[in-house]
Amino acid sequence: MARRPIARGVTRGAVGLLALGLSLSPAAAFADVLIFATGRTMLVASSRIDGDRLLVTLREGGNASFPRAVVARVEADEVPYPAPPTAESVDAAPIAMPDSRAEAMLAGRPFADLIATTATAYGVDVRLVHAVIEAESNYQPRARSRKGAKGLMQLMPGTARQYAVQDPYDPRANIDAGVRHLKDLLSRFDTGLALAAYNAGEATVRRYGGVPPFAETRSYVTRILQRVGR
Repeated sequence: MARRPIARGVTRGAVGLLALGLSLSPAAAFADVLIFATGRTMLVASSRIDGDRLLVTLREGGNASFPRAVVARVEADEVPYPAPPTAESVDAAPIAMPDSRAEAMLAGRPFADLIATTATAYGVDVRLVHAVIEAESNYQPRARSRKGAKGLMQLMPGTARQYAVQDPYDPRANIDAGVRHLKDLLSRFDTGLALAAYNAGEATVRRYGGVPPFAETRSYVTRILQRVGR
């Protein structure tokens, strides 16, 4: 993939990016492609180095950071991307039909066979499961949140008990319970609301009568629906 030329008068932070072979994002209409040491990729609006962290601006809004050691390089995506959907369109956002390119990409993701088998067994769109795992843990089986969510699908303790999961860090048990939980939510809500319930809790969705007015939850739902729709 060709890199965009770097403009003159770059900042001190930009010099650090150049030293690592990382590119800059000169316009919000384009994306940076993060290429991780594992080989997987991630599109972000922009990126910059801050000490031993790579700080990124997400295309759907918000920010994230990664240890520099886990990112092999950042390349420029020359293809403009559309603006993210508005919060009002979240509930009705469609899921696109699968294509051979999307299936090939998913087949190269970590735990692809396990995810495909489990999703098929419970009748859940495999692309949706991948998107949830990516958003929840970035495919890290030992991930743990400050609230106590664990594993690939970030099972909360109560959810783990509900589905009789003894070791939430076990990928097979975690994915099985996470997909079953997602399936249960999809049986009661449409896709957007089911994702909101997965993130913020079913009781919260019912209390607000829709996607809760939380920036984290709305970004979470929009991001996943975009990933599934691509």
